[in-house]
Amino acid sequence: MNADAASVGAAEAAGRRLHPLGLFVGLFRQLPQLFVPIAAALYGARGSGIGSAAIVAAVLLASVLFRVLGWMRFRYYLGEDDVRIESGLFSRSARSIPYDRIQDVSIEQNAIARLCGLAEVKFETGGGAGEEAKLSFVSSAEAARLRDVVRAQKDGATQIGAEEKPEPAVPQVPVFAMDNRRLLVLGFYSFSLVILAVLGGLAQQLDFLLPFDFWDIRSWIGLAETQGMDVAHIDYASQLWGAVLGLAVLVLAGIATGIIRTFLTDYGFRLDRTAQGFRRRRGLFTRTDVVMPVARVQAAQIGTGPVRKRRGWYTLQFISLASDTSKQSHHMVAPLARLGEIWPIAAEAGLRPPADDLPFEAAHPGPWIDRWLAGTALLAAATIAASLSLGSRGWLILLLAVPLSVVLWLGWRHHSDALDADQIYARHGWWNQQLDLARQVNVQSVTILQGPLMRARGLARLEFGIAGGSLAFVSLPLARAQEIRAKVLDLVTPVDYSQLGRTG
Repeated sequence: MNADAASVGAAEAAGRRLHPLGLFVGLFRQLPQLFVPIAAALYGARGSGIGSAAIVAAVLLASVLFRVLGWMRFRYYLGEDDVRIESGLFSRSARSIPYDRIQDVSIEQNAIARLCGLAEVKFETGGGAGEEAKLSFVSSAEAARLRDVVRAQKDGATQIGAEEKPEPAVPQVPVFAMDNRRLLVLGFYSFSLVILAVLGGLAQQLDFLLPFDFWDIRSWIGLAETQGMDVAHIDYASQLWGAVLGLAVLVLAGIATGIIRTFLTDYGFRLDRTAQGFRRRRGLFTRTDVVMPVARVQAAQIGTGPVRKRRGWYTLQFISLASDTSKQSHHMVAPLARLGEIWPIAAEAGLRPPADDLPFEAAHPGPWIDRWLAGTALLAAATIAASLSLGSRGWLILLLAVPLSVVLWLGWRHHSDALDADQIYARHGWWNQQLDLARQVNVQSVTILQGPLMRARGLARLEFGIAGGSLAFVSLPLARAQEIRAKVLDLVTPVDYSQLGRTG
């Protein structure tokens, strides 16, 4: 063993620390969380003679102190069989993650981390709660080394004591990529009013800094009147134009928010097919680098909508043994693509489109009829109650039965399912239209569910348990559900599920 390998082995035995520059990156990332306590401290200390700069400095200093102490007590080790992480300032904890349990190692870089040459490493175990552990932060080279070592150990290599040399970069043609024009289209379809929720939350948290009650309409009226407006004498035409203008501003805000969120999340989106699986990189300020082994793809979800479908746009997500992030259970591999781009990606994961002549069975309308009966009964009761208080105008509530009927009818019309020799398919949704498909060999359980109303109609719901998710036929005759269950179980019974997620 040469001197370099010996030094690396000694470092592994003694444990490694996180990069010290990560303290600065972590503090910068925590600043939004410190805003509220700093504001509260400033408000509480007003009139006490303590300067604002001193209060801000004290809060930041306390945060830095705890971070430094935590960094000094943090170690991670790469053993022959597992990754071990020791942490804790007052109460020590040692977490051991066997290599066999690690489904994926993802690398994430926010803007400050990229400037400092750092990355955050997350170990995904597929336990359903996001990442099992993470290292915040290590150098970019160390992050790549960690991912290579974990994959090598999963494949049976045992060279922890040797420094892994990165293979020379080979130019790759992406399987799928998105340019800025397509991102703009995706942002337009991703209409969102989350900005209103954010502003409302800030107003609620910082209401003590506002000169009036943000949630009291009388405060707004008073504010308008102080600017010379007589709210009580605004004519109906002005009120109508004001409503139209307000709606237009709301729509523009939703479109702008969707575009901004899309560029922040999916800027530079690129999907490559590597020897290990699908490698996805995306993000403007926070750059993520995730590799998903092909063998762990369990199913696919192809989504669209009435507007997007007319323009030929779809999305593709994979259901995998490991979650994408702590907030997303599925891996997005094509946020906006044509079907001609989606099916080659799905083919790499062993999934194919349904045959043109494959018959899809429409769902039985029973559950939707039950919902319509329940909805109309509630509307009738509301109409009677409104008529007693509003008089003849109370019957207007019955007009809601029209959109209720349309929505339920559309929902039923867009539910269908099919089964061929080796795959299962389920279509559902009229606004968010989705096609779920999975190989039958990936099905781990088949469950028949019957509620009282469905039992009375002789119907059932058929659920296929898949690692990382599920797929369901929502309403079909009981006899057909039993027939499908027997067919699928006959195919999957001989399958050794312990080998499905292995790449070697």
